Amino acid sequence: MKISAILLVGGKGTRLLPLTLQTPKPMLEVAGVPFTEHQIRKAAQAGISEIVLATSYKAELFEPYFGNGERFGIKIKYAVETSALGTAGGIRNAAKLLDPCDLVVIFNGDVLSAHDLKKQIQFHQEHQADVSLYLTEVDDARAYGCVELASNNQVKSFLEKMDNPTSNLINAGCYIFKSEVIQQIPVDQVVSVERQTFPELLKSGAQVFGYLDNSYWLDIGTPAALVKASADLIMGKVFSPATPKHERECLVAADSNIDSSSRVEKGSSIAPKVIIESNCQITGSIIGRGAKIGADCKIIDSIIAPNTQISAGMIVNSNYLGF
Repeated sequence: MKISAILLVGGKGTRLLPLTLQTPKPMLEVAGVPFTEHQIRKAAQAGISEIVLATSYKAELFEPYFGNGERFGIKIKYAVETSALGTAGGIRNAAKLLDPCDLVVIFNGDVLSAHDLKKQIQFHQEHQADVSLYLTEVDDARAYGCVELASNNQVKSFLEKMDNPTSNLINAGCYIFKSEVIQQIPVDQVVSVERQTFPELLKSGAQVFGYLDNSYWLDIGTPAALVKASADLIMGKVFSPATPKHERECLVAADSNIDSSSRVEKGSSIAPKVIIESNCQITGSIIGRGAKIGADCKIIDSIIAPNTQISAGMIVNSNYLGF
């Protein structure tokens, strides 16, 4: 069975402004590598042979880094949306580039999870599903569209956001489609997979199932979430094959220069060419390439942009500077 994938990386990341003024959200560094690399390596590890990146905003920045995918063990292609087509429209546009395959895994480009993709693929096959959705439980589902399941894990309904949700199961951002089901999505039209494609499939009698996994899940759509994702990966709270090997609870580039009196801790990521002067405390933060941190600074749960200089004695807490 041949399994391919589509990774939805076209969004502008408006909740992450100003971090995304020059860099698309999926190319922001999380645990030392662009976030998209974590998803590409997860796909390769699950046995997926080909992935299409569905790009739009600053599309030209992806291919120079990822190339044809050879160094990631997976074939990579690039689909560009010149105008927004919605989630399903973007999937249909990207699917034009896929080689013939049996199943297509769709990844949202802004979700970090520990969910077992191999098990979801197995679940999909065992249930002979047309579509299966990775679902997870949340304490407060008011901010999300929800999904109701029958006792056999078949999807009963998709619910819009509401003040008193009747389910706490949410779509967690990874779907598996039979390839022929994707071909039913209209070409070159604006279509939402959540509001149109999934409800229409249910109405038509398609076999739509929910794969429930309550392990680690995080939407990285805000600066605070991005910092948390990076620290959690570095400290081993969630695993990714893309996280660089490191010995301590922080990730420090070999050619950074950190004064011996300074502490770097709790999942901090220090990029190459960084200089950290004396008596600094760097906690749970991302310090970009070439940044210089003056003496006696405290940087906590923050992001410092590449080549930014932080003056001596500054305290930066839950903030982002230099963007």
